[in-house]
This record gives sequence, C-alpha cells and structure tokens, in this order.
Amino acid sequence: MIEQYVVDLKEIDGTHVARVGGKGAHLGALARIEGVGVPEGFCVTTDAFRRTVAGAPSLAGLLDRLAGLDPDDRDEVRSLSAQIRGVIEDVELPEDLGAAVADGLARLGADVPCAVRSSATAEDLPTASFAGQQDTYLNVVGPAEVLRHVSRCWASLFTERAVTYRRRNGIDDRAVHMAVVVQRMVFPQASGILFTADPVSGNRKVATVDAGFGLGEALVSGLVDPDVFRVRDGEVLSRTVAAKQRAVQPLPGGGTHVVAVAGQQQRRPALTDAQVVELVRLGRRIEAHFGRPQDIEWCLAADGGFRIVQSRPITTLFPVPAADDRDNHVYVSVGHGQMMTDAMKPLGYSMWQLTALVPMQEAGGRLFVDVTARLAAPATRAGLLDVIGKGDPLVRDALETVLDRGDFVPSLPEAGADGAPPAGAGAGRSGAPGAVETDPAVVGELIERSRTSVAALERDIRTKSGPELFDYLEGAFEEHKRVVGDPLNMQAVMAGMEATWWLNDRLQEWLGEKNAADTLTLSAPGNITSEMGLALLDVADLVRPHRDVVAFLQDVHDRGVEDGGFLDGLAGLPGGPGVRKAIEDYLARYGMRCVGEIDITRPRWHERPGALVPVILDHVRNFEAGAAARRFEDGRRKAHDKAQEVLARLRALPDGDRKAEEAKRMIDTVRAFIGYREYPKYGIVSRYSLYKQALLREADGLVRAGVLPERDDVFYLTFQEFRDLVRSAPSASACASASASGSPSPSDAGDRSGRAGRLGELIRRRKEEFRSHQALTPPRVLTSEGEALTGAYRRDDVPPGALTGLPVSAGTVEGRARVVLDIADADLEPGDILVTTFTDPSWSPLFVGAAGLVTEVGGLMTHGAVIAREYGLPAVVGVDRATTLIQDGRRIRVHGTSGYVEILS
Repeated sequence: MIEQYVVDLKEIDGTHVARVGGKGAHLGALARIEGVGVPEGFCVTTDAFRRTVAGAPSLAGLLDRLAGLDPDDRDEVRSLSAQIRGVIEDVELPEDLGAAVADGLARLGADVPCAVRSSATAEDLPTASFAGQQDTYLNVVGPAEVLRHVSRCWASLFTERAVTYRRRNGIDDRAVHMAVVVQRMVFPQASGILFTADPVSGNRKVATVDAGFGLGEALVSGLVDPDVFRVRDGEVLSRTVAAKQRAVQPLPGGGTHVVAVAGQQQRRPALTDAQVVELVRLGRRIEAHFGRPQDIEWCLAADGGFRIVQSRPITTLFPVPAADDRDNHVYVSVGHGQMMTDAMKPLGYSMWQLTALVPMQEAGGRLFVDVTARLAAPATRAGLLDVIGKGDPLVRDALETVLDRGDFVPSLPEAGADGAPPAGAGAGRSGAPGAVETDPAVVGELIERSRTSVAALERDIRTKSGPELFDYLEGAFEEHKRVVGDPLNMQAVMAGMEATWWLNDRLQEWLGEKNAADTLTLSAPGNITSEMGLALLDVADLVRPHRDVVAFLQDVHDRGVEDGGFLDGLAGLPGGPGVRKAIEDYLARYGMRCVGEIDITRPRWHERPGALVPVILDHVRNFEAGAAARRFEDGRRKAHDKAQEVLARLRALPDGDRKAEEAKRMIDTVRAFIGYREYPKYGIVSRYSLYKQALLREADGLVRAGVLPERDDVFYLTFQEFRDLVRSAPSASACASASASGSPSPSDAGDRSGRAGRLGELIRRRKEEFRSHQALTPPRVLTSEGEALTGAYRRDDVPPGALTGLPVSAGTVEGRARVVLDIADADLEPGDILVTTFTDPSWSPLFVGAAGLVTEVGGLMTHGAVIAREYGLPAVVGVDRATTLIQDGRRIRVHGTSGYVEILS
C-alpha cells in the first residue's frame, strides 16, 4: 500500500481511524453531516508517524521497557515516558513529509493561522474518549512551526497521563499510533462544550452547554468558570451565568495569551438563550448521526454561525436497558440486592436472566428489574417501597425521588402480575411470619428437596453433550426456578425476614432498644454461609501444628499460585496429607463458591483453591485451636440470654404477658428460619457450578474443533449464542474425519473462514465492551431517560464528618481500617475492621477474623449483613465511597447500631 502523509478532511470518514486517528475520523464524519460547519483542514497520517519514528532505533527498546513496568510505579512511568517524548521530538522529519505538509497549508492559504491537534488511533472511541490525554496547539503560523508542533503532538502520545489512561483501558502502548489534525483557526466570540446528555445525572433528554468568551482553552484549563445552560425539548431549563474575568485570545504572530475581560462584560452571558437552543439542536443532529450521546467542542464564529471542532462519545454514561416501546421505565439494580455490582460477562448475565423468577434487563454488564408497573399502581406501590426500603433505604429514596416528580410514572388503577421486588432470586413479600409453621422440620424438608434436585442434575447432566446438552439445560432452568420459587421456600425465607423486622420494630417501640434482633439471631442454626466461614477455622486448626505446612502455604501465597496443583505438594510434608484431605473436603462442600458467584464465568474455589490460602494463613496466625466451636457456642449463649432478658422486661410492662407471648413466638420464628435465608443461594450456586462444568466441556470441544482459540472465549457469548454456535459448529470428531479424508471443498472452507471471522470479531468487541463496563459504577435506580439515581439517607442524627450508612449489625467497635478490594489481598490482624465495596457469601471466611464491617453496597437482609449479625460483628453498609474516603490503616469507629462510621485522627 502506498504511504500517504497528508489527507484532506473532506476525504475522511469514520472508517479511517487507523490512518487518521479517532479525532480525525470524527472530524471527517462531522464534515459530511448536512448543516454542521467544520473548519477546513487536513490530517498528517499515521503513515507519517510510523515513517518518522522508524528513524529512532532506540524507541522500540524504550517501548518494550515501558510495557514491562508496573503500572503503579508512577516515578518510573514518568521518567521513561519523558525519555520517549524526547526521542520523538528530536527525530529528524523526512523531507517528503515536510513538503506534503507545506502543500496542505498552501491549500488553506499563505501563513493562515492553524490549530494543530493530536489524533491517536486509540482516541474518541465508543469505549474510551481519551479526552485531554494528548496535546493541542492553537494559532500556529507557518510551515516550520506547524511541523514543529506536529512533532510535539506525536510526542504527547507518551505523556504520563496518556500512558496511565491506556493502561487503565487495557490498550498496549506499542499498538497505538498518532495522526495530527491541522485546521484553519477559528477566532471565536465564544466557545465551550456541549454535552448532548447531562454528564452528571446521565439524563439523555437534558443537554448541558458550558460557554465562555474567546478560545475554549480558558474553560478546558479551568482558568474561568463557564456559563452553564441546561436544555430539554427546545427550552432552557436553567442557566448559571459566571463572572468570566479572563479569556484566552490569539496573539498576532502566533500563540495565545490570557486577557482580562472588562468589568461590565464579565456577567454578560456568552450565548443568548436562542443561540443555546440552536446549538443543542445542532448537537442532536450530530448525536443522531453517531448513534450515541456526544461531548462536542464548539465555537461561535464572527459571522454568528457555530463551528464544530471536535465531537467524541461520552464514555462515562451508564447505558440504558433496551425497551421495545417509548414509554417511561424505572429500573432497580439487581447487583445491589445480590451484593455483586461488578460487570458481568454475557454468558454470566444471560444465565442469571434465564434462571431468575422475574424478567431482567441488561445494561452495562449489569442486570435491572423494571418496577414501573408496580410503582404505577397504588395497590402495589406501598408494598414495593416498604420491602425495598427495609432492605436498602437508598433504593427507596431514589424511587420516591422519581415518584415525587409526578409525571414520570403514570398512576394506574392496578399493576401487572410481574415486577416482584428485585432481590435477584425473585423473593417477594408474599408470606407473613405466621404463613408457615414454626417447625425446624420445615427447613429440613426444604434442604432435602434442594439436595435431591441438585443430585438429579449432577447425575443427568454428565450424560449430555452437544445440542442435547442445551436442550437439557433449558429444562433444567425450569426445574431451577421451580425449586427457588417453591411457595414453601418463599414462605420460609420471608418468615425469618419478617420476624426480624417485627422484633426490631416492636422492641424499639416497647423497650426503646435499637436492632435487638441482631443479638437474637447470633449463631442461628442451619446457616450454610456462616458454617462455611467457621469450617475454614477448623481447616486452619489442622494446619497450625505443622510448621512445614505453614511455610509451604505461605510460599504458595507469596508466589500467587491459585490452581489446585499446589495440593500435590502437601503429600510429602509432615501433616500434609491430613491438611490436603481437609482442604479437599472443604472444597467438596463449598468449592462451588467464589467472589461474584452470581456470574457463572467467575472462577470457583474448586477451580482455584489457592484463593483460600491467604484466609487459612490469617486464621492460623490469629486464632487458637477450637475457635469455631467456641465462637458458635458463645453466640448461641448470647442469643439465649438476650431472649430471656427481653421477655422478662416485656412481662414487666403493661399488658406485658401478651407482648412477651408475641415476642416469644417471633423469637422462635427467627431462630427457626433466619439461618435458612442463606440456603437458597447455596442451592443456586451449586447448580451453577454443575452448569458451568458442562458448558466448559462444550467449550473444550469447540477449541478442539478449531472453532474457538480459547475456551474462556465462550464467556463473551450469551447462553443463546453459545447454544446456536454448538448447533452450527462441526464437532471435533467430524473435523478429524474431514482432515483424514482430505481437504474440505473451497466453498466449505470459505464458509467456515467467514463464520470464524465474524465470531472472532464479535468476541473481540465483547471483550472491549466488558473492559469499558468494568470502569462504570452502576446506579441503584436507573430511568429509561438514562438518569442514574443513588438516593440519600436524609438523616440529621449523624455527627459532623461521619460517614452515613445503614445499620445492619449492632454494636460499636474501634480499630484499624483494612480497605480490601480483592479477598486474595486480605491481611487481617486481630481488631481490624474490614472495609470493602461489597461482600457476597464468599467473603464469609474473612468475616471470622474481622472486628467490624463497612461496605459501600448492602441492605438489611443482604448476605453480608446476615453473616455479620451471625458472627456479632458491628456493621454499617451502604456507605457511599467508603473505600475511597477511608484510608487503609486509618483508625475508625463503626457504630453498627446507629448506622455511621467515624474517621478518627
């Protein structure tokens, strides 16, 4: 292919990113939209960049060194990036490149002032905007100066901020090239930024315009505060006019300078309302062309017309679930109820959709339940708000914020049958405490039903493969939902929850005691998740006496070994065989669990047993033998004593015998059923582990058949896509037969090649989308207009400076905060308080060694809260930005009864 160093903007469109970079491709596409004015100019292509840097042989070695650096080593990244920039700026430009740029400038006019702007191949992309990562130079005059600034733009590909941004988005520095856009300068009356969606709330129907006098550098650099206009449906909703004391203006010979704005002008709006509305109308046209909300840089030229100098996608907006109508919808996050707000891969979220009891919509790799119908009908609205509010007051507040607007959710006479509270498993407030007999045998019967169903699944799924497996799984999903949705199962789960709520409400009313149920539920029988945490203490008891085993496991941890191969190394150590059997027995009962376990694509403990090693080592270090039994018995005794105390105090009240009798019935109910609250999730995850093993066998077959390069690639397909691929793909044995009998026909080979190419592109795109989804924070509540609502506690009983949250486990504890974002990195000492984003059941072994708990996500009946109460840990959940605001190692005080956290000096 003939190298081309300069391409006119008129010849460029959105398909030319590899040659002109993201900014150049977008500007070329913008220039093709009718009614959109783009300053004329040209691009210095990536061919020119590659040709030039080829003249710097030392660059390849420097880039290899950069690729090998630890991303967190800021000093080394800064130093090496500076070296790379120096090499690029010093390299001599080829003569023919200089001539091509001079020709391009001549077409714009002799010595016409230009803007010289970086345009990297990884820039202005749908998943990463790279806004402000590379350099722009304004009012550059003459060929020599333009060429000098082209070199500076190339070098800016390796600013520290650009390198760090690429690392964060999974982009290899060596794979990125730089083009440079050269455009005729616009000397504007005003300039600024237009967001076609509200960048704060995410509302896609509200546009925001930032405006200031002169060149836009004053706003971009933070030199002045902009005027801010918010526009919806052609009307200005609000305007804030700032005192714009300075502006950036061009210098006559090139470059720019800061000038003072005359006093009487400072408070004058940079745009009239009519101009703002016209600009937003132009922005909507651009948004429609690109198919997604845009961040647009604009100028108001001297002729009164707008010029667009850049448009990039807004990559920070949380996506909106797809709907088949244009009605208003309100969605509630499933992940917040499940204590797992990380992005899920397509196979993960599609499997959860297929096995959930209520319809769920995907957006941003997360799942949401549409609660619009239940909010619209007064008959179901109060119940929905009540049960959601008891679990997570922030979700309730967010929903009430939407309802208070009056017109977003229309009031209907009656709701539909769907839209149950989005707890993930679909549990609704269908059973009052008295709806199921307070008999432990009920729990035993339910557990036996679940075990029988899982055993049948394990027996039958082994015999299935190929398309037959997927047919079988579709039936298995129905059985899955039948077990979870069993009315007796629902009643048992709700009986424990309702009894907890009843006790907390009544005992506060009658005795003035907050959260009394927290003590009454200590060491409740049959809690599979708390048993899992205590069982790892028993494993640690077997490890502790054997110094060689402890040293071996410490080495496994230090080397980051996660797969199960390390278990073989225990065989030759004194005490090793017994430890190995204990770990294997633990995995046989709990190995289907893992962090983020609702996502079937996450590696289970039986796949990576090394994930348990750091917790075992913590237990060896921090506990003495027999701690599990002592802790459980201590909790059981405290719960018994608390029950006797409460009943005695109630009997001393007016009408005390009746109150004590009702409380005794509720205490018996909560002790009988609250432990079972955790079992349905255990049954679900047990089934998920079996589904995954069968699906991975199919993935292995696709790899052997040459359909997929790696088995984990199926994680980026939905279940339905995986099924269709298996049905259409040749088996491994068929491929082997074809190979033995000779070459396939050219048409067959071509068809397979085409399918493989489309599949590879789909998986590549899904991987890129997943990376972008990981960077997004999901809202608790999301509307169909894109507005993300987080809710507020609206409390006035929290001390100044304290962090507000939801009290879920009573008590007060002071200690060292350990901010843990990955359970594998946990290193708890006695008295430490665990601070993290969320905790699903897989975190329970870590709770055993913690003195308290603080999380960003959670509710009264989510798994972390239930286990915190089981273990008697003071806990506050739903603390916004806790892992950011609380520094690791800082002393904090957790008020688990009142629901706030103090950061101590």
